[in-house]
This record gives sequence, C-alpha cells and structure tokens, in this order.
Amino acid sequence: MREAYSEIVSALDLFFDGFYEGDIEKLKRIFHPNCHLFSAADGPLEDDDMPAVYDLVENRLSPKDRNQPRYDRIISIDISGPEAALAKVQIAYGDRFFTDYLSLLKIDGRWQIITKTFTYVLLEIATARLAAE
Repeated sequence: MREAYSEIVSALDLFFDGFYEGDIEKLKRIFHPNCHLFSAADGPLEDDDMPAVYDLVENRLSPKDRNQPRYDRIISIDISGPEAALAKVQIAYGDRFFTDYLSLLKIDGRWQIITKTFTYVLLEIATARLAAE
C-alpha cells in the first residue's frame, strides 16, 4: 500500500500543476478521458465532461499567470485495494477555494481520476479558516 500511496501522490502533482499552470497536457495524464466533474455548489447539478473542462482551463487566465499563491493540499487518501482509491484535496482558483473528492483507478499501470465531485467556498473565508488552524 505504501507504493500505491506514493504513486497517487505523484499523480496528484499532475492534477495540482495542471490546474495551477493551465496545462491541459498534464491534466490529460491524470484524468481518464471518460471522467466527469460533478457539483451542486451553485444549485442545480453540474456535470462536465473532460472536453468541457479542458476548454474552460484553456480559455481562462491560469492561477500561475495571475501570480496567485498556491493553496494545493492533500487532505486524505483512502486506498481500498491495489487499483482503487479516493482522494480528498483542496485547490484554489481566483476567488474560489475548492474541495475535491477524486475517485481514482489504476488503469494500464497508472492512477487516473475517473470522477471528481467538488464544492467551493470563497477564498477569503477559506484562508481565514486555514489561518485559524
């Protein structure tokens, strides 16, 4: 399990770097092509496929280009077997601080995100909470 944990942490670096840098190629290495992103943070269910996500990332100013500080962190990794895991992570973009639940499967020898469920709070609220920890 220790090896799986290290592999997942390395894979999550692609997730964090890809979103921070706006690097679609890095994101394609961690997200399975059939992955969907789900949220109800703004009311109705949002269900975005990967082409929609890549289009969004490609057509916005990245946090790196905005000189935004990084708030990436892994909260937990739950490994239920040699090929299945769930990671809870946090990441920021603009004025939003996201908590993501990432379902991962090891497919063809590498860990891939197959679903992402997320919510967010305003970054100013999150940073105040983090400072109080």
